[in-house]
Amino acid sequence: MPYELLVRDHVSAAHNLRRYQGKCERLHGHNWRVEARLAGDELDNEGMLIDFSLAKQILAEVLDNLDHVYLNDVPPFDEINPSSENLARVIAERMADRLPPGVRLTSVTTWESDRCAATYRPDGAAGG
Repeated sequence: MPYELLVRDHVSAAHNLRRYQGKCERLHGHNWRVEARLAGDELDNEGMLIDFSLAKQILAEVLDNLDHVYLNDVPPFDEINPSSENLARVIAERMADRLPPGVRLTSVTTWESDRCAATYRPDGAAGG
């Protein structure tokens, strides 16, 4: 896909990792930076893959239900571990369902700190 764009937002939430041996098993929070990459083959009549404002709106809507909550109480994290990897996957799945035809989500990266991030790619492809 020749065109790719990136939008960023953030979400603040608390969680604890179940069955983890270490301090992340205890309740703690993050101000995650979230990056979503969108791609496609064709531009619209205005010469855009997707309007940045629409892409940012979709990401913001997905993050709204995850902001300032205890993730362990929010589906699907009430059943799966609220790791950065799972958070990236859930955000990607929820965004993909809202994208217009011809626009595909290629990855979501969740930064839990300036030095640690997890990336989910729906097609499993490496790189990005």
